[in-house]
Amino acid sequence: MSEPSAQQDRFSAQDVIIQYAACIDDRDFDQYRDCFTTDVELHGFGSNVIRGVDDWFDFVHKALENFSATQHLLGPPQVELNGDAAQMRTDLQAQHFFREPKGRIFTLWGTYRTQLVRTDRVWKIKRHELVTRATRTSDPYRT
Repeated sequence: MSEPSAQQDRFSAQDVIIQYAACIDDRDFDQYRDCFTTDVELHGFGSNVIRGVDDWFDFVHKALENFSATQHLLGPPQVELNGDAAQMRTDLQAQHFFREPKGRIFTLWGTYRTQLVRTDRVWKIKRHELVTRATRTSDPYRT
């Protein structure tokens, strides 16, 4: 099998962050797990660094209990390749629709700074950081 081109690597790395967002919004946790190395580190999702895919999944499941739906809108990922490693910057707007009170929406604007590694020809997230730019909670039914 031939080595992937830089363009193929770039697209494959970008696909990981797209899959990350789509799987959260679709609640497809099997595919979501495939985005990460087992020893992934996550920063900016609370006051503590989260280490390991199992601890991350515990955090995500608990956080998502509050929301009936989410929608993560991503800007084009900017990828810098370096062999079997990649750095990625992705701007985002994420809306979180609360279960209660109905109609309340939490919106986050930020940037993902993501480090990926390629193992067995597959890109996975090794380190993922959320840099929050702004947030807003709106309650359209409240007067």
